[in-house]
Amino acid sequence: MTQYLPPNLLALFAPRDPVPYKPPLDRLPHEKKTKGYSGVGAFLANFEDPKDTPPPTRVETREEKHIRKLKEKEDEVRQKLTDEVTGWDPHSNTIATGDAFKTLFVARINYDTSESKLRREFESYGPIKMIHVVHDRQNGKPRGYAFIEYDHERDMHSAYKYADGKKIDGRRVLVDVERARTVKDWLPRRLGGGLGGTRRGGPDLNVRHSGREEPSLAAAANRGMDDREGRDRRDRERRRTRSRSREREREERRRERERDRDRRDRDRDRDREPRRRKRDEDTVEIKSEEDKDAEREKRRRERGDRDRDRDRDRRRDRDRDRDRDRDRRDRDRDRRDRDRVDIKQEPEEEGYGGMDGGNQEEPLPDPADVKIKMEPGLEQASAKIEEDQNGYNQENAHQEY
Repeated sequence: MTQYLPPNLLALFAPRDPVPYKPPLDRLPHEKKTKGYSGVGAFLANFEDPKDTPPPTRVETREEKHIRKLKEKEDEVRQKLTDEVTGWDPHSNTIATGDAFKTLFVARINYDTSESKLRREFESYGPIKMIHVVHDRQNGKPRGYAFIEYDHERDMHSAYKYADGKKIDGRRVLVDVERARTVKDWLPRRLGGGLGGTRRGGPDLNVRHSGREEPSLAAAANRGMDDREGRDRRDRERRRTRSRSREREREERRRERERDRDRRDRDRDRDREPRRRKRDEDTVEIKSEEDKDAEREKRRRERGDRDRDRDRDRRRDRDRDRDRDRDRRDRDRDRRDRDRVDIKQEPEEEGYGGMDGGNQEEPLPDPADVKIKMEPGLEQASAKIEEDQNGYNQENAHQEY
C-alpha cells in the first residue's frame, strides 16, 4: 500500500540518521584513582580556645513570648486602671445631672433609641427635668445608657420600682439609682466596679438572667452561695419581675395602639381633605359635559319608558275592546237564537179566499187579536229570556254608572 502514497507522506515514515559517536572528555568515576578522605586533625589549630568561647544564649520560644506579652499588657492595664481610679471624682463632672437623689440610671438601651423616645416612655412616672444620653467621645455613637433627672424624688422612686425590665424599641432596659454620687467608694464598671453579674468570670460565677439584682443576691453570688433557699428566692424574684414586665408590656402595647390609631385617624383625615377638594374641583370641571350627557341619556330613557308604557296600554285597551266586542256578539247571537220562535200555520178553510168561496171577501183579523199558539216548552224559554234581558240591562247600567 505504501507504493501508492505520495512522496511527501513517504518522507514522514523514513528512518532518521544514526546518532554519531563522540568520545568522553574525562574518565569514568570508577576509573579514576584518588587518595581518599582525610580527618579534621590538621585543622584543629584553626579553632578558638575553649576558654575564650562565650556561654550559649537561650532563645525565647513562641509560647514564652506570648505569655510575656500578656503579663506586660496586664501590668499596663492595671497601672492605667489604678491611675484612673485615683483621679476619678464623680462630683466634679460638669455634664452630670443636678440632684443625684432624683436621678435614675437606665442601661441596656437600644442604640437607635432617641432622647425624645426615652422622655415619652419615662414621663409617665412624673415630670422630667433633664435627660443625659452618654455618647462615645471618639466617634460620637451612643454607649447604651443614660441618666434621667426627675423634678421630684418620689417620681424617681416610682420609676425605679416599676420601669425595670421595660421594653423600649425591642430591648428590655435595666433601671437603677445613680450610685456614683450616692454610694461611698462606688466605682463604675470600666474601673472594676458595678453591680452587673454577667461578666464576673466563668459560667459558674456569671448570672444568666437579665435584670436588676438585689444586693443580697449579688453578695450571695460573690460568695458562691448556691443553696436551695437562694435559688428559690431568685426564682420568686424572677417570676415577680417577669409578671410585672408582662403587665407593663401589655399596658405599653395598649397605649401604643391607641397612639397609632389616633395618628392614623389624623393622617387619614388630613389626606382625605385634599382628595375631597381635588375631587370637588374635578367634578365642577367635568360637570358641564357629563351632566349634559347624563341629562340627555336620562330624557331618552324616560321617553322610551313612556313610549313603551303607552304602547302597552294601547295594546291592553285594544285587547279589552276586542274581548268586549266578542262577548257582546256572542250574547247577541245567543239572544237571537233564544228569541227565534216557530209559528204554527193554520190550514186554509174552504171558501176562504178560495176559488170556490164565491165573490164575497171576508175582512182580515186584527194582528193584535191574533194569538200565537206556542209549544209547551216555549213559554218557559221566553220568560227566561225576558229575565236575562232585564239582568243584562241592569248590569250595563251599573257599569256605565
